[in-house]
Amino acid sequence: MGRRKKEPMNPAKKNIVSELIKTYDIKTAKDIQEALKDLLGETLQDMLEAEMNEHLGYEKYTRDDESNNYRNGYKTKKVRSSMGELEINVPQDRDSEFEPQIVKKRQKDISEIEQKIINLYASGMSNKTIIEEIEDIYGFELSKSLISDITDKVIPKIEEWKNRPLDPIYPVIYIDAVHFSVKDSGIVKKRAAYIVLGINKDGVKEVLGMYIGDAESSKYWLSILNELKNRGLKDIIILCADGLSGIKESINAAFPNTEYQRCIVHQVRNTLKYVSYKDKKEFASDLKSIYLSNIV
Repeated sequence: MGRRKKEPMNPAKKNIVSELIKTYDIKTAKDIQEALKDLLGETLQDMLEAEMNEHLGYEKYTRDDESNNYRNGYKTKKVRSSMGELEINVPQDRDSEFEPQIVKKRQKDISEIEQKIINLYASGMSNKTIIEEIEDIYGFELSKSLISDITDKVIPKIEEWKNRPLDPIYPVIYIDAVHFSVKDSGIVKKRAAYIVLGINKDGVKEVLGMYIGDAESSKYWLSILNELKNRGLKDIIILCADGLSGIKESINAAFPNTEYQRCIVHQVRNTLKYVSYKDKKEFASDLKSIYLSNIV
C-alpha cells in the first residue's frame, strides 16, 4: 500500500503562516536561543532566592524576629552566556553579607554552567540526577538544607514544564540540536540537547521541550515528535529543521500533513562555502532576501 500523497498547503493555512512571519519577524532558528535565555534566567533567579533563604534562615515574605538582617531588594546584573547577554536580579540583604554562589559578585560569564542548567530540563532525569547536577553546578559541598531548598524550588517547575499539555495546533515549529561536551566518569563525551521551539497561534514563542541524546539523529527526533503528540499536539503547519539525513521522513511519519521547511540559516551557510570571503557579506544579504521572498 503506497504512502498517501501530501496535499498542498491550503490558502487559509498559508495566510496564517505569512502573517506570523511578517508580524513577529520569524526568520531563523536563532529564536531558540532567545527562548532558552528566558528559561535560563528564571532558573538562576530561583537558585539565587534559595541561596538567600539559606543565608537568612527563613523564607521570603516571612521574618525571623531573632535576626536583625533581612532582605533589602535586588541589584540588577548583566551576565554573558553562549546564548547572549541576559539580565538577572540578585537579592540583597541589609547587612550586605550575602555572597551568592551560583553567580558570584564579580562573575560576568556563566557559559560554564548554562549547559548544566539545560540538563536539568532534559527528559528522563530523576530527582537524584537533578540533585547531582545542582551539586556539580555549585562545585562544592552544599548543606542539606540548601540542597533541599533549591530542589524544592526547581524540581516542581521542571516537572510541570516538561509535562505541560500543548496546544493542538502550532503554525510554526523549529527543531534543532545544540551540541556540547560533558564529563562523565572522568571521560569527556559529546552530547546533543534537542530543542523544540513552537510559535503558537498568537505569535508567542514557546520552548515545547528539551531532550538530551548522545548524538543528533532523525530516529531520535521521531521519538520526540511522538512524545509531543502524547502531550496534545495534533498538527503543525510548517516544521523548520536543518538538512539532517532522514529528518523529512521522520516528520512525515509523525505528522503526515506538515510542510517541511529547510532552515534558511543552514541553507545560506552551506551556499557561502563556495563564495570568496570578500563577497560573503553582500552575497548573504541578497541570498536571505531571496529565501524570505519565497515564504511570505
